[in-house]
Amino acid sequence: MRENLKTTGMFGGMILAWSIYYAVSKVLVGATGSALLAGFLLRTSALVFLTLQLLLDGSFSRLFHQGKAVRILLLIGVFGFLLDLFANLGYAGGSLSTGTALLKTDVLMVNLVTVILYKKKLYASDWLGTCIMLLGVLLVLGVDFGSMRLNGYDLFFLLSAACVTANAFIIKRAQDRYHEDADMISYYNNFVVLLLFGTTAAATGDLGGFAWERLGKLWWLIALGGLAQTGIYFFYYRNLKQHEVWVVKLALLLMPVLSCFIGVFFLEEELTTRKMLGILIVLAGAAVLLLRGKLHPEEKKTPSGRA
Repeated sequence: MRENLKTTGMFGGMILAWSIYYAVSKVLVGATGSALLAGFLLRTSALVFLTLQLLLDGSFSRLFHQGKAVRILLLIGVFGFLLDLFANLGYAGGSLSTGTALLKTDVLMVNLVTVILYKKKLYASDWLGTCIMLLGVLLVLGVDFGSMRLNGYDLFFLLSAACVTANAFIIKRAQDRYHEDADMISYYNNFVVLLLFGTTAAATGDLGGFAWERLGKLWWLIALGGLAQTGIYFFYYRNLKQHEVWVVKLALLLMPVLSCFIGVFFLEEELTTRKMLGILIVLAGAAVLLLRGKLHPEEKKTPSGRA
């Protein structure tokens, strides 16, 4: 019972942190007029929280003693930046509805990698539950299926989804093979992405062209976003350590549901009939996945892949 409560808390914390981060990021991009600058500010804020965390638990010095593992830690940061960059490039020339749908294909990509490369068994009910949840998520996100049109820029959305997928498995490898803990991975990831966001924002003029006196009104928003980003690192990486990647990714499909309610209560967004239907469909898909043990009693392991 205690283990189940811990698992629920870790997944719940991950979903909450990610939902808050996306809500804050959306507002900050609008306030600054630049996705690159917003990303730079949020990662800078997160760096402060991550540094304090390492100083308080006495592990800051370990940042400089990573040996060969430093290469995979830097790689995680590069992929973390690329997934944002490709998504932004897609939105620059593609449609919002198509982009939103294609970005969510990372869930299907993770399932395919799990089966093909890692030789894990996924039942028909796992695929069914995944597809049901995915359909519900697209409805919650307001994807207009009728207006979806493919063009060349949409390839960037697929590249972004591929980077998300690859990064999850690279993180898992860093944990399993190099025995890196979540805090070291978090710090390196955030620092690399921060540098790349700052460099790109400077190159495009977003960094120098911003009226920095406006930060006085935005500091609390930046701080909240940085804290939420730190929470993502804390919960997401620890969940990847304890569970299969596909399980963690499926749990994240609940994030748009919580984000929807955050938007309604704090951002004056409307809870439409379409979104409510989407929420019900997401929960129905989750129910199918939760019944995995009963649908397949021969499976002796839990959905997390552990005994």
